[in-house]
Amino acid sequence: MTKGKFFWIAFFIGAQAFLLQIIDQVLAPLCPPDGNVGFGWIAFQAWAMYFLSGLNVVGAVKAFFSYGIGILASVAIMVSGGMLSVLGFFTIPVMLLIVVPIVIYFELAPSPLSYVPAMFVGAGVYFGFMSYIEAATYTGAAITELIYCALGLLFGYVTITFRGWYEKHFVNNKTNGIQFN
Repeated sequence: MTKGKFFWIAFFIGAQAFLLQIIDQVLAPLCPPDGNVGFGWIAFQAWAMYFLSGLNVVGAVKAFFSYGIGILASVAIMVSGGMLSVLGFFTIPVMLLIVVPIVIYFELAPSPLSYVPAMFVGAGVYFGFMSYIEAATYTGAAITELIYCALGLLFGYVTITFRGWYEKHFVNNKTNGIQFN
């Protein structure tokens, strides 16, 4: 593919990023917690996860459910860690030692519950959310993360759909009479 033809793919993705930022600025005030500055970063991670999960709707569904499992694992670690605070410094490491192997076993689960990398991304996002977003609650953080996850996966789908359409009509089809250099 020539640089000129590739330009339209790159431009479309840039336009999507532009639109995603606008959506984030409109959506953020509607999502918990009040006064947040937006969570577009979650959508951008999920957008990338679409590419890592197979570039298709089945992979996106697996990623979405896996984000949810990651959130549940994070809640289990935090809640149980609170109950085991007598362990002090070792509380969270011990909880990770217990919960992470359980999460790894999801690799053997039937689809759509078997995408462990997305579980770790979902858990990492949730831990970050709960650690650094003031006034975050377990439920509010989960809802917001899953909304932005779905948004990012949708943008991944649109990226691949556009690129497939574009390449079919303007790159691989030599007879359409449209020239992009």
